[in-house]
Amino acid sequence: MILLAISNGWKTAIMIALMIMVFYFFIIRPQSQQAKKEQAYRDSLKAGDKVMTAGGLHVTIESVKDSRARVSLAPGTVIEVAKTSLQPIPERKSNKK
Repeated sequence: MILLAISNGWKTAIMIALMIMVFYFFIIRPQSQQAKKEQAYRDSLKAGDKVMTAGGLHVTIESVKDSRARVSLAPGTVIEVAKTSLQPIPERKSNKK
């Protein structure tokens, strides 16, 4: 056993290092990858895309500029929202058995 020959101070340091690595690979890294995917999605938004707002409204993008987008709720009803509040419309799950 390798750990038996190591002093207690080193065992503690090794355990802390392992905990930090696990924390990084299971929490921090997946979150940063998800944030990159969301940012890429927001950067790819263009006029005519159908999206959903954070409030659950299904809208069509009229125009996009910087951090905001003008979206159409209904013909003649256009509002301006933050791009961070836009997300893809979720796919419907079929209830067939």
